[in-house]
Amino acid sequence: MLYERVQGGAKKMNLDDALQNVTRLFLDTAPIIYYVEHNPQFFASSELIFDRIENGQVTAVTSPITLAECLIFPYRASDTILAKAFTNRIVHGVNTLFMPVDEVVADKAARFRAQYNLALADALQIAVAIAASCDVFVTNDLQLKRVTDLRVLVLSEIDV
Repeated sequence: MLYERVQGGAKKMNLDDALQNVTRLFLDTAPIIYYVEHNPQFFASSELIFDRIENGQVTAVTSPITLAECLIFPYRASDTILAKAFTNRIVHGVNTLFMPVDEVVADKAARFRAQYNLALADALQIAVAIAASCDVFVTNDLQLKRVTDLRVLVLSEIDV
């Protein structure tokens, strides 16, 4: 069963079921921040995903947009150690592909921005995920669920 009931009638997704037959997933910015910074609310769900990546069960895809967004806070805080942790995870992580933004991705992003009224960064992320043949897009942005070209997995909907 993909969904199961929890307290208050809210539905949560079983991660094992959600990732069944997934070989490649795209990591949006939030899951990486939650994992690297040990976010108290979302670390457990992001850790489940990173465990699968590190064990070779899935390949992760990231982009320059992910890297740029993750580096904003460390640079504002002059935290070079945290900036290095993000760079290592996003660019050099085990079973992780760092995909460029090229003219094909830019064209797809413009189409997604027009079709779904997405912010440019979100449209670029979705376009990279599709260009990299990802099975699922992992985020914590519920608004991205309106994209129908790719399955979107939202961390707040994961049962831990």
